[in-house]
Amino acid sequence: MNGPRMEQLQELATKLAIRMNSWDLLNEALTHRTYKAEHPNLRLKDNQRLEFLGDAVLGMIVAEYLFTNFANKAEGDLTRMRAAVVCEASLARQAIKFEIGKYLLLGKGEDLSGGRTRSSTLSDAVEAIIGAVFMDQGLGETRKLVLRLLQEEIEEAAQGKNRDYKTMLQELVHKRFEDVVTYQILKEVGPDHDKRYQAGVILKGQLVSTGTGKSKKEAEQQAAQLALAQLQNRK
Repeated sequence: MNGPRMEQLQELATKLAIRMNSWDLLNEALTHRTYKAEHPNLRLKDNQRLEFLGDAVLGMIVAEYLFTNFANKAEGDLTRMRAAVVCEASLARQAIKFEIGKYLLLGKGEDLSGGRTRSSTLSDAVEAIIGAVFMDQGLGETRKLVLRLLQEEIEEAAQGKNRDYKTMLQELVHKRFEDVVTYQILKEVGPDHDKRYQAGVILKGQLVSTGTGKSKKEAEQQAAQLALAQLQNRK
């Protein structure tokens, strides 16, 4: 692999402070299934298998870290902390921080519909990158990457912090744009006893971010968290 794509991959690796022997693995981690479907002649692999692996490796690394460093915490506390750290919102926030969205290979429809800022797409890409680093560099280097990405999230979970991202977002938007944000429930899926909601943050008539949750409030908080990360990341 060479040319502009290779330069992009090297740029992202530098941002993440990772080394890669196989750049094809990193490229695979950033290849969405829609791009593969639109380019069958390239014989590309999409990132779904690496995402599967990365999810398992991520969970194990975080669980090991929590078990080792929080000896006074009971099993229930450790489970709660791991769930707070290994979730779509925290992974997507790191993806926004490192601008992973701009390195994704997406199908045209996925790109036009906001795939580069969609929380599920971003969190999947982070898990796939973790899987790629694990396959390429082994557990030690992968552990370093995970802790670089999620150390702050772990500490917040340990302190039981529960931030009101909607309030924080509105304060930032008022200060920067002298405007207000609104929220819209975009989708409801599942039976009544296990329904999941997708909420969107609307600013100046544009959809800024989306979030999902088991309640409308949870979905709105996640969407606000991602919108806040995007705005804070802008120069």
